[in-house]
Amino acid sequence: MLSQQDLNQIAGKGITEAQVETQLEEFKQGFPFLRIEAAAGIGQGILAPDENERAKYIDAWNGYKAAGDKRIVKFVPASGAASRMFKDMFAFLNGDHDTPQTDFEKKFFDNIDKFAFYDELNAACLKNEGKDIPSLMAEGCHKAVAANMLEAKGLNYGQLPKGLLLFHKYAEGPRTPLEEHLVEGALYAACGGCAHIHFTVSHEHLELFKKKVDDKCAVYAGKYGIKYDVTFSEQKPSTDTIAANPDNTPFRNDDGSLLFRPGGHGALIQNLNDIEADVVFIKNIDNVVPDRLKGDTVTYKQLLAGMLVTLQAKAFAYLRLLDTGDYTHEQLEEIIRFVQRDLCCRKADVKQLEDADLVVYLRSKLNRPMRVCGVVRNVGEPGGGPFLAYNQDGTVSLQILESSQIDKGNAEYMRMFAEGTHFNPVDLVCATKDYKGRPFNLPDYVDKTTGFISQKSKNGRELKALELPGLWNGAMSDWNTVFVEVPLSTFNPVKTVNDLLREQHQ
Repeated sequence: MLSQQDLNQIAGKGITEAQVETQLEEFKQGFPFLRIEAAAGIGQGILAPDENERAKYIDAWNGYKAAGDKRIVKFVPASGAASRMFKDMFAFLNGDHDTPQTDFEKKFFDNIDKFAFYDELNAACLKNEGKDIPSLMAEGCHKAVAANMLEAKGLNYGQLPKGLLLFHKYAEGPRTPLEEHLVEGALYAACGGCAHIHFTVSHEHLELFKKKVDDKCAVYAGKYGIKYDVTFSEQKPSTDTIAANPDNTPFRNDDGSLLFRPGGHGALIQNLNDIEADVVFIKNIDNVVPDRLKGDTVTYKQLLAGMLVTLQAKAFAYLRLLDTGDYTHEQLEEIIRFVQRDLCCRKADVKQLEDADLVVYLRSKLNRPMRVCGVVRNVGEPGGGPFLAYNQDGTVSLQILESSQIDKGNAEYMRMFAEGTHFNPVDLVCATKDYKGRPFNLPDYVDKTTGFISQKSKNGRELKALELPGLWNGAMSDWNTVFVEVPLSTFNPVKTVNDLLREQHQ
């Protein structure tokens, strides 16, 4: 099925023939649905620390940082283009009506002066149209305004990544999400006088990101009295997946070559694996707020991190105890309770294991990557939620699941998903080194059976696309996971341009 030319193309991407064959087989077989025990909730897998506990964990985090010998990295997936943010405005620009008709269009133009990019857009209109925005709108030339926002002759927002758009107004000038992440890094992730921040970006935007960092880092370094170490990476070609025709044969481009597509955010587990760090914060590029609202974000980031290093210290102490071989059965039962209660990982027959087998089991559950995830009350946003799910080895643990992983023919599972009280806002703090200070090889902890097949098209031809297990879903399936309720004020994503008109972004 694969020609020598195909094999050369595959090898050129750093992919093996066996990987391609496996992916083609996955198109044929599909992926199994996950077996679920319950939706997680308060008292059932989700912690809601009280005021004293919050203070204790924040102190733990500040104590951890105070040692000054830890490397803390803020990891921000930032490759997403802003084109989806402007879907409605593209529809207006390409539509057959010249003035705003839909509620979305009316809201945009009625409030246009409230956007942080207004001044830049106004300057673009003056330069290209010879008139300012109020004059153009008064003459019914709304499309000229939209064109100057979206197209290359103006701000080019239709092609830029979200991270480089102007989101928030300040007296000293507007800020991009990239800058808001620089500020956040200074406020909760700086250690030893340095904030390490890593952005994953697309290749075509790398130089734009670098230029923005060069322009802005000194400003924030001076403001917060720290140094910045900002690094970038791109999604690796080796994480692309082959596309298939509806009959599961390889999809070919017009020139006969194989079509490969990006494997989704799950591909970033490889980028995360390359990060040298003791603790990694993960948060999406568009979930930022102005300084006046950052209080809750900083508080709860510190809380999540403090809980992580507290749990990690306990797990490390138990692993060192197991290493000595000098422990009592009572101590093993104490470790079982820690794994079951604190790490929320249960095995039905654990009490029936002989001590030697029990130690092997406990060691395997303690010595793996760990993450503490903030979850917010469900407000109907699309996306994944926290669940108690069965793993390949028969254990039950906490997982973040997407709707695509759930059998829609199972009424009980659909009820759990519909009635779930919490939502995943992508608010993770991760520990990726073992108790001897060695980095885990994160791809070893991916559940490869949690991929996803979607229907796409190219040049009018239908195709099947294969997405890798999601970064915070199947890619972290075999991690120790803890869920903590965080306030909705910490979750302010920008999915459409009009979201920037919400009070949280003004």
